[in-house]
Amino acid sequence: MSTDAIAALARLAEERVDHRFKGLPPDADGLTVGELAAQRRNLFTGGFPTPVLALSAERLEHNLALMETYATRHGLAFAPHGKTSMAPQLFRRQLDHGAWGITLAVPHQVRVARAYGVGRIFLANELVDPAALRWISAELDADPAFRLVCYVDSVRGVALMDAALRGAARPLDVVVELAAGEGARTGVRTDEECAAVADAVAAVPTLRLVGVAGYESEVPGAGPERVRAWLRRLVALAAGFDRAGRFKDAEEIIVSAGGSAWFDAVADVFAGIPELSLPVVKLLRSGAYVSHDDGHYQGLTPFNRVPEEGALEPALRLWTQVVSRPSPDQAFVNAGKRDAAYDLDLPFARVIRRDGRERPATGVSVTALSDQHAWLRTTDEADLEVGDWVGLGLSHPCTSFDKWPLIPLAEADGTVVDYIRTYF
Repeated sequence: MSTDAIAALARLAEERVDHRFKGLPPDADGLTVGELAAQRRNLFTGGFPTPVLALSAERLEHNLALMETYATRHGLAFAPHGKTSMAPQLFRRQLDHGAWGITLAVPHQVRVARAYGVGRIFLANELVDPAALRWISAELDADPAFRLVCYVDSVRGVALMDAALRGAARPLDVVVELAAGEGARTGVRTDEECAAVADAVAAVPTLRLVGVAGYESEVPGAGPERVRAWLRRLVALAAGFDRAGRFKDAEEIIVSAGGSAWFDAVADVFAGIPELSLPVVKLLRSGAYVSHDDGHYQGLTPFNRVPEEGALEPALRLWTQVVSRPSPDQAFVNAGKRDAAYDLDLPFARVIRRDGRERPATGVSVTALSDQHAWLRTTDEADLEVGDWVGLGLSHPCTSFDKWPLIPLAEADGTVVDYIRTYF
């Protein structure tokens, strides 16, 4: 970690707390983040108004360590997708837990990562914007240790990239993106088109072909056999490119896949990658693991299929307060679409807190969200009163982090030990 990166992370603690950051104690205005963290306030008694999103310190560490162990056990390099959190402090912890680099999707995210010293970035998108390409090229030229790998998925894209990068001192490393199938998202559809894109890369001095990649969750009708069949096709594409000498300018060959739903299949198929002419980087990109969730990924995680490997733990909890109890079967809490992910599932009522004691939110469910309210349905089992705190579990971390620019990192007893800054 460079001196500049250490300094940039340290400056996060110097930011002043004020009205820009929701969920923080009003009497903390004017303090620096570092000063507030040093007070070790309690999330429940230290003046935090609701709603407030908190990240569990213990569960975060558990998830970081589990995926580090998993990647090591299966011989995988790991570049977790940073778009999940867009939090440089979490990027650093992921790198400290053995990550090869950080995956990102758009130029703004790359700028954030570079501002905080990330030295190896996998850009899982074809980048054709000339201003962004020129900025990346300047970063590469200025820092010989910096590496960025980018998708290409069309001959036209290669031409646009080449035009923007003319005059660069270093070529940009690229991988051909193989589409997951007809009607799927981005990527090249056929082997013949993949070869044409690779030939286009070879014809320009501004790009260097270093591998192949794709996203298996986009396989139509994704299931174990279809996903594995596509992954085998990806491996065959890499092997075919190698036999044809397409990686002659590379130092290693990157073969990359792996969202948060099928990394067990990636591990299985990548274990069978044959010996190639250069060392192979088997690069996994799963990102949602860092906080996991209570819904979408709770159901999809491969650890459900391989429980002997361990289990991720949901680390985000949105604390809300009951502000209305208009009828025996209905209540409202003060958090809504501005505060909670709702694109895949509604939040889940997990715990009720009253007078310092927590209990399961039995008989309470979320049925709808307004901008600033969650609608709760309550059964006869529910013991819920105005003023109670309700802890909500969330589904889809990628659309949970983005609503909170400064997130308390809290230990199990509520002690807030740090604050996680996000940039969306």
